[in-house]
Amino acid sequence: MIYRGVWLVLVATMIMLGISAGTHAAGPVETSVFAVQGVDADVTDKDVATAKNKALFDVQMKAIVMLAQRLGNETFAAEIAKLGPKDVLPLLKSLSIEQEGTGPGHYIGKFTVRFIPEKVQKLFESYGVHVVSEQATPMLVLPIWKAAEGTQLWGDNLWRTAWLNLHAEQSLVPLIVPIGDLEDTAGITAQDVLNLDPIKLEALRRRYGTRTILVAIAEPAAGNGIHAMMDAESELGKITFDKIYTADPATLEASAALATQRFHAVMIDKYKSDKAKAEQVSTEANVSHSIPVTVPFSSPSEWNAIRSRILSSPGIIGVDVSTLAGNGAVIRLMYVGDLQVVQDSMPGTGLQMSQIGGNWVIQSLL
Repeated sequence: MIYRGVWLVLVATMIMLGISAGTHAAGPVETSVFAVQGVDADVTDKDVATAKNKALFDVQMKAIVMLAQRLGNETFAAEIAKLGPKDVLPLLKSLSIEQEGTGPGHYIGKFTVRFIPEKVQKLFESYGVHVVSEQATPMLVLPIWKAAEGTQLWGDNLWRTAWLNLHAEQSLVPLIVPIGDLEDTAGITAQDVLNLDPIKLEALRRRYGTRTILVAIAEPAAGNGIHAMMDAESELGKITFDKIYTADPATLEASAALATQRFHAVMIDKYKSDKAKAEQVSTEANVSHSIPVTVPFSSPSEWNAIRSRILSSPGIIGVDVSTLAGNGAVIRLMYVGDLQVVQDSMPGTGLQMSQIGGNWVIQSLL
């Protein structure tokens, strides 16, 4: 049941946000983690207007659950499904109508629902789900299906359908499948792709605004399996697949879906692994270290000059003097990052850092 107050707020919010209608078009595809495309609505009521208003409400409730499934898991999504209108409505950023149709008291539509990132992150984190919002660079996938009846890139074939059904445009590793309109089909054929025609592939890449094209080839295998192959360089590194996937129960359609899901899961795991390593390196680079270092000098003025140059060296964050004598000092050298990098940077400030008899020594080169 929708309370009247909430319903009025919903309608007012829709007017404020604006609802745009449109059809699929080529060009840069929306890849935000916080957008959910292809949200279906099918509502019957006393008249079309009432049915459409209810559909506008239904799709955002459905979309937040779909987002929870994508960014969390089924258990988390089940918890999010318990939320009411007052919880979900403030999260909404905008709605776009992808497709719609009407009949007497009947409204059918497909929507893109966009949520406000900060609010969704805060809500999900209250359930213990951390949202990784930084995505990999979107990649264009060209599914080539090889079968007895011929080789296909466009049209209604199960391998292309499997990639479309991934709905991976807004995932951590966004994958875009060309829409296959007249411009696409006239511009490049399956054989052009297999021949790696550089001009036609570049034109298609530019049309969809991606940096990378992945060619995914598949053919039927024994027992209703799918032999799926991919060999490409990408911003995730080299991507190589050559394996037969067989679903249970085995149908060509289910096996194709399984293959695309596995392909994508491996890409996401690789992206997460690379991100974790990069974050670890960044963390380690900011962790401070210290070592004892001997600094020989011949006068107080030389000591002051050397000390100033040490402090100006990259990676050095401090110098603590342990002992100071007329001909030298023992210091505690504090630095961040890798010691080898610190050592290599010393000549840039007129110093040399080396190990002598197992002890670190910094000497002036000037």
